[in-house]
Amino acid sequence: MKKLVFSALFAALTCCATLLRFPAGIGYIHAGDAVVLLAAFLLDPLWGAFAAGLGSALADLLAGYALYAPASLVIKLLMALTAGLVLRKCPVKRETFKAVTAGVLAELIMLAGYFCFECFVLGYGAAALGSVPTNLIQAAFGVAAGVSLYGALAKYPGLADLKRR
Repeated sequence: MKKLVFSALFAALTCCATLLRFPAGIGYIHAGDAVVLLAAFLLDPLWGAFAAGLGSALADLLAGYALYAPASLVIKLLMALTAGLVLRKCPVKRETFKAVTAGVLAELIMLAGYFCFECFVLGYGAAALGSVPTNLIQAAFGVAAGVSLYGALAKYPGLADLKRR
């Protein structure tokens, strides 16, 4: 029950952080990726993926980007699942290195996922490359903020048992 409650909390936090957006050349930049990664790091990979996908899709629906909601659901779910699994399965001992590696891999999924969605599903073709620089900025912020928040919160005793399977 505790994992369900924390997953719902992270879905709501992901939604709110994604709705806090800053206009950029093409599209916008938001803080949602930091919470997507934090959910992946603090929760079980499946629960974190559920929270990340649901929260991101809800943000798209609430912001009037319903067309992007299915893509966000899948992309953010895959991001969190990947980040959570890499953090737990990486044989390296340094937790910060594992978190940064997991975050970078997850953000590569975001970059490729939205590019492919815009290029092939929405039919933008090569014009989909226009959103890549904005997504790169969002990815860098997401990794930096997500890893920093994880470092600060990982030691909290109430969250320690959430990572266990």
